[in-house]
Amino acid sequence: MTETTTFTPPPDQPDGTEAQTAAVLTFPLKKTPESAAPPGEAKPGEWKAELPDTDDPEAEGLAEGAPVDPPREVYPPSVAEWMEARDKARVQVLPDWVKLPDQRKAVRKWAIRHYSAVMGYHAVRLPCIYTPKVLYYSPRGAWRWSAAIGRWVFDAEGKSLRLAAVAAEDAAEYLKLSRQRNDRVRLRGVVAAIASMVVLAATLTLYVMAPSWLLLLAVAALTTSLGVVGAPADRPLIDMAKVTFRKRKLSSDIVIRAHEVAGLTSKDQSIAFPRPIGRDGDGWRVIVDLPYGKSFKDALNAHTKVASGMDIAATQLFLDKDESSERRVSYWIADRDPLAVPSGKSPLLGATRVDFWKPFPWGVDERGNPVMATMLWLSLLVGAVPRQGKTFSARTIALAAALDPYVRLYVFDGKASPDWRKFALVAHRIGFGIVPKNGIDPVGHLLTSLRELKADVEDRYHRLSELPLHICPEGKLTPEISRDKKLNMPLILFVVDEVQEYLQHPEHGKEILALLVYLARVAPAVGVSVMTSTQKPDDKACPSELRDQHQARFALRVGAYQVSDTILGAGSYSEGLDASKLLKSHKGVGLLKGMSDDAGIVRTYLADGRDAERILTRAATLREAEGTLSGDAVGEAPAPEASATIMDDVAAVLGKGETKVWSETIVDRLAALRPEAYGPWADLEPKPKAEALTAALKPFGITTGQISRRIDGEQVNKRGIKRDDVAAAITERNKKREAE
Repeated sequence: MTETTTFTPPPDQPDGTEAQTAAVLTFPLKKTPESAAPPGEAKPGEWKAELPDTDDPEAEGLAEGAPVDPPREVYPPSVAEWMEARDKARVQVLPDWVKLPDQRKAVRKWAIRHYSAVMGYHAVRLPCIYTPKVLYYSPRGAWRWSAAIGRWVFDAEGKSLRLAAVAAEDAAEYLKLSRQRNDRVRLRGVVAAIASMVVLAATLTLYVMAPSWLLLLAVAALTTSLGVVGAPADRPLIDMAKVTFRKRKLSSDIVIRAHEVAGLTSKDQSIAFPRPIGRDGDGWRVIVDLPYGKSFKDALNAHTKVASGMDIAATQLFLDKDESSERRVSYWIADRDPLAVPSGKSPLLGATRVDFWKPFPWGVDERGNPVMATMLWLSLLVGAVPRQGKTFSARTIALAAALDPYVRLYVFDGKASPDWRKFALVAHRIGFGIVPKNGIDPVGHLLTSLRELKADVEDRYHRLSELPLHICPEGKLTPEISRDKKLNMPLILFVVDEVQEYLQHPEHGKEILALLVYLARVAPAVGVSVMTSTQKPDDKACPSELRDQHQARFALRVGAYQVSDTILGAGSYSEGLDASKLLKSHKGVGLLKGMSDDAGIVRTYLADGRDAERILTRAATLREAEGTLSGDAVGEAPAPEASATIMDDVAAVLGKGETKVWSETIVDRLAALRPEAYGPWADLEPKPKAEALTAALKPFGITTGQISRRIDGEQVNKRGIKRDDVAAAITERNKKREAE
């Protein structure tokens, strides 16, 4: 409905202004529905989708699809998943630092370190600061104590109430309060008098009868109590211990900030925390779920930026991959750079002997947990720039081998440094440098040792396959076989330090390389492990054909990530293993890969020259007691030409007309011909005696076989050699000499 209002102009208004100028409209009480849009059209701001209708006769062949999401009422699909969900939701009874040994150890170390510092802080200040303060404040404390007792006896706390009654002119209330005060003062006075007499009597008794130390203790306790009472409230008697240990408080805001600045988050997605942040040893453990689409590799590439976002050094941040999810990353943030902390002396200093068949202590990881090493069934390559602890790290493994009297050691040092000299006490074969000295050619000695070892390895494969099943059930070397002197198949550790010096030898370098490649590839399976170290792991000094045969790699600090990848193997950098990030102060620290399923940091234990001498002296005594000292260690090294003339010696002892001779017979004849060279062989049992000859002739292509003889009417089979094989080998050798 519309109302029209008549407008009457005032008298002084001009004509023509009386026309209607406004209209009043009624406001609707209910919102009128908008007019419906025509069929098939959408209203502004809306969209409309036409879906096929199965009821429509034109929608032929269409059917309802299966639902994508599983119905909620179906969960749990199995009892196992139900139990797993309950296990995840269960709160642990004891925290990790109580249950886990490494965390208990870390907490114990922190408590000792912290409270030792607190006690030391107060002990230093006790005579020079705290005692003068006590003496200065004790008179004030005595006055405060006396005043407090006087106020209590004379009911000073009720004085304000009595004054208030006087001010209010309330006589009845005042008289009541006065009588109450008199009663209190009378009672408290009696109590104070009795207490004073008791204290006086106790003081006189203590003064007369107590020993001097107890009297001094009582005086000190009383003076200290008075000093504490007399000290000002804003200046406490004892200072807070200024402990210098810094522990960064890590919060979720810091972690989120670090991932934001590293570019691991987006506007729509941030990181998530599947479990709370907590202490883990000497640092913090943080587990995060990266946004969808991000992976552990992304976090690894942003390692430096994440550390910067947390305001710590990159050497304090360590990343671990979680196998349950590609986007889950576990961070360990150390309180300080753990790699700069020395790992300490080697536990081998206190060990009487080592079982090389079992893992032995080599160092600790970044969190201080022990790292156990093993050389069984593998070869190890150690690489680093000079003066980073490469030799010391490798020598620790050789020292462990020395403390097992049933491990045979071969040690060759290409730089002829004093680091390996003391191994002459225990090493079966040992050599230093590449320059001949005192009539000994170290390169020739190495070449001879490699040939001997190659022949021994080939022979071991053959002999292990022939041993009875009750001795060698699977055709593999066992601890019992390796410690059986009759079988003569001990564990062997072949060490070559600065291997590049031998590989670059102009005359024998190629043969040394071929023999090392063979041993590193084949020998570990029969108990012969090879450990080489170098400061030049490039293809020229240490070719890849040798590096690739090492199953385990250990890289200390190097100059570039390419060199780190060369030592640790291709693809190691993409896995987060980069030895070039180690600092110069990280001596003896390296990245270990291939010795176990996990690759990680090792801070190797230290055993300096004096420590090594102590260990090797003990090892020599142990080997002498077990009767396992051999080779160069006991002066049994053959003359430089012996290995080259053994064919001539064998030919010399062959009888005229003998076409086949048993090996043990040949050894007896050799011992009679040259006892200084072959005498130790003659002392062996028949079978080891024959095996020694076989190993010596193998490098020259002379093989042994079964030779049958009839003795006392019985057919006897033993291993022996043929005259034709010896003659052919000598002829081939002479041809090579003429060609040279």
